[in-house]
Amino acid sequence: MPGSKASTKPKASGTSANVWSDEERAAMKESARERKAASRAGKGDERAEGERAIREKIAEMPEPDRRLAMRVHELVTATAPDLVPRTYYGMPAYGKNGKTLCFFKPASKFKERYSTLGFEQTAALDEGTMWATSWAITELTPVVEKRIAELVKKAVG
Repeated sequence: MPGSKASTKPKASGTSANVWSDEERAAMKESARERKAASRAGKGDERAEGERAIREKIAEMPEPDRRLAMRVHELVTATAPDLVPRTYYGMPAYGKNGKTLCFFKPASKFKERYSTLGFEQTAALDEGTMWATSWAITELTPVVEKRIAELVKKAVG
């Protein structure tokens, strides 16, 4: 902010100046680019631009993430065609009323051991006083695909 001064507090000894991993910093930069692009896009362009962006991100993924992401994309768009495709921190995502509802996080994104299907606060997944908001995906079987469709349908409300 103009006129504000940077903190002159000394850093605690033994702490690293790099709080975020390279992958996390890259995801934050992607998020900023996504928001900037979204602010320029017209309402009619949002769906087509989102679909293009998702397909581009999926194409960049290594296997097996690419195969998983493409099938999740097919399942989500078939189950909830009203959701708007978009990217979310550089990941395939789907929104409702301008907010991200769910997203696919490939294992390769943050060098994790499995991909996940995650849901944001807008998802209507509430079950009592505690419920899951993300699911690990290592393989897409007919049972897993059916569960994804059920989760997306419930999340949309």
